[in-house]
Amino acid sequence: MPRINRIGVLTSGGDSSGMNAAIRAVVRTAIFHNLEVFGICRGYEGLIDGQFEQMFSNSVSNIIQRGGTILKTARSKRFMDREGRDLAYSNLRKFNIDAMVAIGGNGTFTGAGIFNEENDFPIIGLPGTIDNDLYGTDATIGYDTAINTVVEACDKIRDTANSHERLFFIEVMGRDAGFIALRSGIAVGAEFILVPETTTYIDNLARLLKHDWRRNKTSGLVIVAEGDDAGGAYEVAKKVKEKLPEMDTRVTVLGHIQRGGSPSAYDRVLASTLGYAAVNALLDGQRGVMVGIIENKLAFTPFEKAIKHHKDINLQLLEMSRILAL
Repeated sequence: MPRINRIGVLTSGGDSSGMNAAIRAVVRTAIFHNLEVFGICRGYEGLIDGQFEQMFSNSVSNIIQRGGTILKTARSKRFMDREGRDLAYSNLRKFNIDAMVAIGGNGTFTGAGIFNEENDFPIIGLPGTIDNDLYGTDATIGYDTAINTVVEACDKIRDTANSHERLFFIEVMGRDAGFIALRSGIAVGAEFILVPETTTYIDNLARLLKHDWRRNKTSGLVIVAEGDDAGGAYEVAKKVKEKLPEMDTRVTVLGHIQRGGSPSAYDRVLASTLGYAAVNALLDGQRGVMVGIIENKLAFTPFEKAIKHHKDINLQLLEMSRILAL
């Protein structure tokens, strides 16, 4: 295997808190091993456009506590086409880059896997997504921070719900997976948690809510993952209101506040650990894999397996949350 002298690092897809900590770890670990590092701005778009900038140790000073990504990020339709990927490879060769670390989620690793196969180019992936929907790691970078953000917002909404005797439907991110909804819902003591992995029966939900109110409940929170089969929070609230017109209901969509903010201590440590491991994995000859942590141990999962294998939600926790909310 040819010696690695120069690596690139990029962030792609949706941003997540902790990406900067990961960039910092990649840059400084590479420099420790006497490698040169180039940051690639705007993900695969920047790879195609040749937006490369050499990074040094001071390039990543004072970023571990910052949300978002200093390298910027974008979704790239051009990288889906062979022509775009060929331009990207040409730029990597132009800058004499021997290997790359890609930080992102499903789309990022799909592109990285194809690129690796077409060009036999070493790429290691870091799981950077708030959705926690990648197989091969117990937690993704940004997931913990997103949950804490949701919990903080819901605690404040609970105060208003109690004061006005209202039922709030709170929509959180999770188009295809309900991990954010489940964990945050348990943490805030939500009355109900609606996730894409289960079927929502509005009649049953309305019946149970009415039962709760008859037992002297005067406020409540229903956490709705945006991908729930009954619709988002507005649609679910509308259907429940039709069944229970006497209830005072409100809807809050938390939206993109879940992505930003200073990363939690957990996310900073996770991102640092995975960034450090990614560089060492490249030097050990690994490629086409995502670095994750399973049961406190490093795990290396092929891109195809990380994105195609389903990561199961713990349905027992849904049952527990309902019992504890009675």
